[in-house]
Amino acid sequence: MKTTLSLLVVLMLAAPAAAQQAGDVPPLSIRPFVLGTLESFAASETFDAVFGRTYQPFFGGGVQVLVDGTYFVELSASRFKDTGQRAFISGGQAFPLGIPLTATFTPFEITGGYRYNLTPTIKPYGAAGVGFYHYTETSGFSAAGEDVDTRHAGFVLNGGAEFRLHRWIGLALDVQYTHVPGIIGTAGVSQQAGETDLGGVAGRLKLVVGR
Repeated sequence: MKTTLSLLVVLMLAAPAAAQQAGDVPPLSIRPFVLGTLESFAASETFDAVFGRTYQPFFGGGVQVLVDGTYFVELSASRFKDTGQRAFISGGQAFPLGIPLTATFTPFEITGGYRYNLTPTIKPYGAAGVGFYHYTETSGFSAAGEDVDTRHAGFVLNGGAEFRLHRWIGLALDVQYTHVPGIIGTAGVSQQAGETDLGGVAGRLKLVVGR
């Protein structure tokens, strides 16, 4: 009898603690985030000729649905807009034309992945998915057919880690690879460079709100 009472007391004391621990990982968590990206483009000759550099910053946001603290689906949208100048490539050398050109690139990406609970504050993860990309080029001095407005699908891979700063706040750092073939390369400097892929390798920073 004494042993039974002792066991009941232990179970009664342990139950709230176990419930609290289980409650730290909700079965379903919807987590919005803001996103900053610095991407080095595969079309390096094209971007160097037009903008004088091969990388561009993106800003955006999205939402992540996390199941049992491990599996997740993520939707994100971001954008870059920059003004360079039209150019042409001859003999492997770029020649600027001094004609302003404004490019806008808008990715919408859907990924699914797995998050590993390495420690209570460090959560490595990996994901893969698809993206839908909208690219435009406009210029005030364009001839017919020189402006570009095109859309294309591609695929996405990324991996990194989320660092829990607070119960409701996380900071995620990752590296992402995108492949968007055929979206450029039909005209202009990208055709001269023989570049068709508007993907690349990017470093991303996400501020995540939610458990």
